[in-house]
Amino acid sequence: MTARRDQPPPGAPELRERILDALRELLNGRTFESLSVAEIIAAAGVSRASFYFYFPGKPAALAELVRRAVGAGHEAAEPWIAGERDPREALRAGIDAGAGLWLANAGVLRAIVESWSADPQLRELWLAQMATFTEATLARIRADPAASAHLAGVDVPALAASLTWLGERLYYLAACRVAPFDDRSVLVDTLTHLWVSALYPRSGWN
Repeated sequence: MTARRDQPPPGAPELRERILDALRELLNGRTFESLSVAEIIAAAGVSRASFYFYFPGKPAALAELVRRAVGAGHEAAEPWIAGERDPREALRAGIDAGAGLWLANAGVLRAIVESWSADPQLRELWLAQMATFTEATLARIRADPAASAHLAGVDVPALAASLTWLGERLYYLAACRVAPFDDRSVLVDTLTHLWVSALYPRSGWN
C-alpha cells in the first residue's frame, strides 16, 4: 500500500523527521531486519500513507540516516583531508571524532553494516558511501609529498581502501561494545598508529 506522491501529507516536513527519529531510536535496541514498517510508523505516530509518501520502504529510510552520518563523518575528517594541520595530529583528531560519531549513531551504523550484504539497495548505498572515504583518503595521500614518497611502489588505491575498511570494522566493533575497542582511547590509539605507520615515514615524526 502506498500513498499518492503528488501532494505532501499534512504536517510535512515534520512528519519525515519524526519517521527518521523513530527509526533511529528503534535501532538502538533492535536489529534492522527485525523491524517492520508498522512498528516504525507506530513509534513515529504517523500514518502509513505518510511513511510511504517519503520512503518507498524501510531501506530508504535507513539510507537517509546513513547519508547524514556519512556527511558528518566527512566533516570529522576534514582537518586531515584539507592538510591544514600536522598530519598526525589531524589524523588523530579525525579518528577520535569518527569514534564519537559512530557511538552517537551506533544503531544506525550497526544496521547498515549488518544489512548491506543482503539487500541490493543498501549494498549499493554502503559501497558508494565507503568509496567516498576511500577517494578522499587517496586524494589526500597523493597531495602529500612525504606520504607519496613513503609509499613509492605501493598500490596506493588498495592501501586507501584497506585503511577505510579497517576503520569501518573497528568502529563497528566499538559500536557493538566488543573489547578492546569498546574503550575509546584504545580504539583511537590503535587506528591512529595504523594510519600513521602506513602513510608516513617514521622520520617524519622525529
